[in-house]
Amino acid sequence: QVQLMESGGGLVQAGESLRLSCAASGVVFSIDTMAWYRQAPGKQRELVAHITDGGSTNYADSVKGRFTISRDNVKSTMYLQMNSLKPEDTAVYYCNAQGWNSQYYDSWGQGTQVTVSS
Repeated sequence: QVQLMESGGGLVQAGESLRLSCAASGVVFSIDTMAWYRQAPGKQRELVAHITDGGSTNYADSVKGRFTISRDNVKSTMYLQMNSLKPEDTAVYYCNAQGWNSQYYDSWGQGTQVTVSS
């Protein structure tokens, strides 16, 4: 299986930037797609962005043009560069990895809090 650890969250003002990191360990060679999700208080968890092992990306409409997802397969780390942050970006951000290692798996990190003040 794969274990995931997020870092980089914090408190920032609107318009500022943050970079989240997600370090993977375990059978990292088996990871296919990685993604960032977020969950705001009282809301369902939503997909922010995902990236395949080939580097194809997809973003939620709410973050297009502001967030950039990337992946360093050598370091087994995924990143989320968040620019022009808005108060509505406030949430717990979770790292996700999916792949195959004898069977399909879907792994989650513990989450990191991002708070954007107005």
